[in-house]
Amino acid sequence: MSTTRAPTGKPTAAPRDHSHCAHDPARAHHGHGLSLTHSRQRILDELCAAGRPVGAYEMIDILAERSGKRPAPISVYRALDFLVDNGLVHRLASRNAFLACAHGHGEREAVVFLICDQCGSVEEAVSNAVNSGLAGVAAQTGFAVRSRVIEIAGQCRACAAA
Repeated sequence: MSTTRAPTGKPTAAPRDHSHCAHDPARAHHGHGLSLTHSRQRILDELCAAGRPVGAYEMIDILAERSGKRPAPISVYRALDFLVDNGLVHRLASRNAFLACAHGHGEREAVVFLICDQCGSVEEAVSNAVNSGLAGVAAQTGFAVRSRVIEIAGQCRACAAA
């Protein structure tokens, strides 16, 4: 990552390309009507730049490396919780890690994560059939759904071809 010097002489991150991220800072949270704090924006930027799942303590290390100041774990967890609650970031329970949303999907759509056991890549997808099926199961049982996240472990196309 390239850096520039702020007027204080401290290094600051140069603008990054987050076009692969549904929450590209140039367009991201504006559609959500959110105004992110500096800390939340930094974490979202780092997750977008990583393009892979990042654990909370790894995020702390990344932020400390970038700023020279180590943030408190509670502040990072609170920011991550806020980003998850507002649909900007997903939590992968099986990896205990966080991933910037790869595309704009509906708030109530089920999100399917295809996680490669070999290389660790994560593909995010949505499916009308999965959404309908889950909605039907929930309706039959009278269950009030809070989250619709499915994690599928296996092998990605690139690893399978290797």
